[in-house]
Amino acid sequence: MDEAVYKCPELTEEDIGILRRIEGDLPILADISRADTLIYCRLAEDQALVVAQARPHSVPPIYDEPLCGEVMVAPEKPAIFDTLESGSSTRGTHGVIAEGAPVVQEAQPICGVEGRVIAALSVEKTIIEKERHRHRSIRFRKALERLQEMVLQGELEGLHTLSPFGEEDGIFLVDQRHRIRYSSAIATNLYRRLGYMETLEKKSLSSLNTSDDALVEKVFQDKRCVEEEAQERGRVWIRKAIPIFAQSDTVPLSRRLLRLPKPPERAVTGVLIMIHDATAARRREKEARIRSAMTQEIHHRVKNNLQTIASLLRLQSRRTDSEEVRRVLLDSVSRILSVAVVHEFLSEHESRVINVKDVSRRILEQLRQGVVREEEGISFSLRGPNIYLPTQQATACALIINELLQNALEHGFSPLQGGEISVELQDDADRVTLKISDSGKGLPDGFDLKEDSHLGLTIVQTLVKDDLRGGFELRDGRGVEAVVTFPKITLGGEQKWTELE
Repeated sequence: MDEAVYKCPELTEEDIGILRRIEGDLPILADISRADTLIYCRLAEDQALVVAQARPHSVPPIYDEPLCGEVMVAPEKPAIFDTLESGSSTRGTHGVIAEGAPVVQEAQPICGVEGRVIAALSVEKTIIEKERHRHRSIRFRKALERLQEMVLQGELEGLHTLSPFGEEDGIFLVDQRHRIRYSSAIATNLYRRLGYMETLEKKSLSSLNTSDDALVEKVFQDKRCVEEEAQERGRVWIRKAIPIFAQSDTVPLSRRLLRLPKPPERAVTGVLIMIHDATAARRREKEARIRSAMTQEIHHRVKNNLQTIASLLRLQSRRTDSEEVRRVLLDSVSRILSVAVVHEFLSEHESRVINVKDVSRRILEQLRQGVVREEEGISFSLRGPNIYLPTQQATACALIINELLQNALEHGFSPLQGGEISVELQDDADRVTLKISDSGKGLPDGFDLKEDSHLGLTIVQTLVKDDLRGGFELRDGRGVEAVVTFPKITLGGEQKWTELE
């Protein structure tokens, strides 16, 4: 509910609590009514405030944009002000314009604990949808009217927990004898998928040989809304059931109280059943799980293969007498393992984005264990937030971080000098900055990044320019700070690069 509700001078905390409870039931009411549902509260004598809104899934909504927090004046919504003033329902008001189309507005009062009108529920639909509804069964129309009343009176338990009712879902009404009194055309077509070719109306649920009968009996017994998923002849059905209570004659609708912790016991006169065929969706979910498992297995095997290659190169480095060859082989091992880290994360998680901070932490741990000797006295630190990037960018970052760390270890410190190497991550919304700095001896005199780059720095510059489309610089000071800045790629979106100066 919009926080602007507290601006309404006539509302108490108890009133707002009532409105919040009704708000929870609005989405499914909007779906079944095939209408936008809104709650208006009086802000001033000639002003009303929209404090809650639900747009339907069963038809295109009237309003493209949210209206919560909007202020309406009397000429715009005459039915609302009539209801707020008189405390009675105002139906069939034409001429309200929403997004250029005329709509029908039906307003009903919402009452507080003392019977005072605290708000108005507006059910708004196009004139075309209103005409379609007028040609539906009188039993269904009365059941829908009763449903709206029950929402206002807080009689239904579990209505807010039901999943949406969509355009391709069917609905039918069942009476106390478990006979179908109304069936939508979509519901009839859905049951044809089960091989039931006759009309559904006037048929007993038991004749369908489905789980509908047991579901309806459960609703009659428990007197609450129920949602169940079941397999029916090779198809996956999701059914939602709403009890329709007998109307009470003891208290007028506009003055019923909503304070009761539990709805009063009332006879259930009928049940609205909504049917959704989830077969295709469940099949897609199953296929997606299989694809995900296969992809994770591939990444796991790639990681294992990379680690095997790294082990072979490490073994080869121990057998050479050339210090230069050994260094080249160990540098290659480090690069391979940095890529293996990315595949390891992909093998463990279904997400297609990777936390660069976790990757950095794993690379640092690999260096501690496999490259840096304890007597060298070099420590590592990692700072910054979690930053999630697509696989392509994360892989490039892993290689860059590895190369810059290796560069700092190889060129930043004299033997047994000791010092610190830090990795800092910065998330600037649409850009990412990586900083790898050391407390070593700094850059050589006259160093030129373009002219004096060795293989490691050449790899970094290539990755930054071609893979990340970012910028790279080395800053000399108390040690060396390497800074990489690049734009993020939105996963699944168009890659729009912004070149750095």
